[in-house]
Amino acid sequence: MQSLFKIPVRLIGALGCVVFIIILSASCKPGTKNTAKSDPDVYYTCSMDPQVVESKPGKCPICHMELTAVHKSQQQNSDEIKLSPEQIQLGNIRVDTIQSVSAGNKTVLTGTVNFDQSSLNAVSARIGGRIEKLYYKNIGDPIPKGARLYDLYSEDLNNAQQEYLLLLQKQKALGNSIVNYDDLLQSAKSKLRLWGMIEPEITALAATGKATISTPFYSTAEGTLTELDVKEGDYVVEGGTIVKLAGLSNLWVEAQVYTSQLSGFDPNSTVSIQFPDLPGKTLQGKITFVNPEVNPDNRINLVRIAVSNKDHLLRPGMPVYVTIKDPQRKMISLPSDAVLRGAGMNMIWVQTAQNTFKSRMVQTGQEGDGFVEIKSGLQPGDAVVTSGAYLLQSEYIFRNGADPMAGMDMSKMKM
Repeated sequence: MQSLFKIPVRLIGALGCVVFIIILSASCKPGTKNTAKSDPDVYYTCSMDPQVVESKPGKCPICHMELTAVHKSQQQNSDEIKLSPEQIQLGNIRVDTIQSVSAGNKTVLTGTVNFDQSSLNAVSARIGGRIEKLYYKNIGDPIPKGARLYDLYSEDLNNAQQEYLLLLQKQKALGNSIVNYDDLLQSAKSKLRLWGMIEPEITALAATGKATISTPFYSTAEGTLTELDVKEGDYVVEGGTIVKLAGLSNLWVEAQVYTSQLSGFDPNSTVSIQFPDLPGKTLQGKITFVNPEVNPDNRINLVRIAVSNKDHLLRPGMPVYVTIKDPQRKMISLPSDAVLRGAGMNMIWVQTAQNTFKSRMVQTGQEGDGFVEIKSGLQPGDAVVTSGAYLLQSEYIFRNGADPMAGMDMSKMKM
């Protein structure tokens, strides 16, 4: 009985193993697994970590956010990129419709008040001798024209005076019967004038009949004393400079300008001049001269504006600010951050459809105050990305593996 019982039990165990193997092999047959086919036009990515790309929905393995579906067919243009609303919000991407505005460029230069070189004068000695007395000794003294400037002792001038007096005596004693003293007196008188004596002095010399030990000399020009080359007791030679004078009624304002700025303003424009040392004082003027020579050490040039100084409030050496404004003109401008700079080219992003952006090459002009002029490549009414352009650029490079500016040629742009 025991052996008979054991046989059926073994048979039952063997039959069970056979059934299990049949079921297992059936479950492994192809086509029996129930899986959903993935859409080849759709991939899933994370708005926070765009480097994550999956073929099926789920959570981001980095930040654990829900993945966003992106349709490949909607990004067929190589120079376009489409973002999800979440990416636009997180990237702080802002779009603005641009319009042309009336604007003019403004350039502010620093400068200095200087003497008008055309008003500089030098008073020189008409004859050699010793300076007996100086009547103006301080730099900055105003000297009117005709003012007594110095007294000079000159042996040659004293001899010329004695010669003139002797001719007068001979003419008085002998008349013109033997010698025409009128011609001789005229020649002697001309010599005295040539050496600096004025007509009243010559008349007084003839009236008194006595030559003076020292002769006064007078200023031949009006101005401010800027240089005094002699002192009392010095000997001077004929033609030697006694003083230098400069007129202050008209002055020059010379402003420093970099060579890169020269093309940024019109030399015929009216300029505004402000004086930090004289609050509230502003003058208008025009550029009268642009120095054709550039300083090779600092690449700085000089522009000159002539100003009137009738009230004599301005002084040479005063600092000034010169504001040059160009005439108003129609132009398109963008914030500087909206323009992406490349090697010899500039690019912006425009919105072509909802959440879709396209790169566009532009030509820029003048820049200032955080804005840049767009000379070509845009039209009024275009929707331009004004904030987040760099993020769009980075996303495009990540998705396509290339810079949208690669291969662009600025020479093909319409000017």
